[in-house]
Amino acid sequence: MSRFTSLWRRTFGVVKEHVGTDHIGNKYYNVPEQKTWTGMVTRPRRLMEAANPAEFVYSEGSIPSEWDAWIRGRRKHPPTIEELLKNERYRENIKIKAEEVEERDKALQSKEFHEGLVARPVQAQIKGHASATLFGQSEVSEEPVSTANTFQPGSWASPGTKK
Repeated sequence: MSRFTSLWRRTFGVVKEHVGTDHIGNKYYNVPEQKTWTGMVTRPRRLMEAANPAEFVYSEGSIPSEWDAWIRGRRKHPPTIEELLKNERYRENIKIKAEEVEERDKALQSKEFHEGLVARPVQAQIKGHASATLFGQSEVSEEPVSTANTFQPGSWASPGTKK
């Protein structure tokens, strides 16, 4: 580090190096290891300045995954424009292929249904748990007819109590 850079950092504070900008306009910076005016050494950091600082909450996908990986230290070097464009084309191709597969699958299901090979799935209406004693019964008995040997929990309710 040159004397001028050291003097500049001690006088004006943290120096950050602009390393790139994404398609949204977010700017990414690398802050190298620096000495403060007190002589303390700060660790290197990576920062992002939001294109719209008013929107402090970012939704998923608002920061490109390549830049996110760089910010979090999962990659050593910031992404290049060529890499970003290549990955965007790849993601678009995957979306198109997924839509094509979905359409083919729906067409095949429809064909099999019309030919009588497959029935449409039915939504089951299950109330309670199958191992419960009331499973399949419409009402709870108000008459205590069971004995100690045949007692089933939940098979009797006091009069006036409905489940």
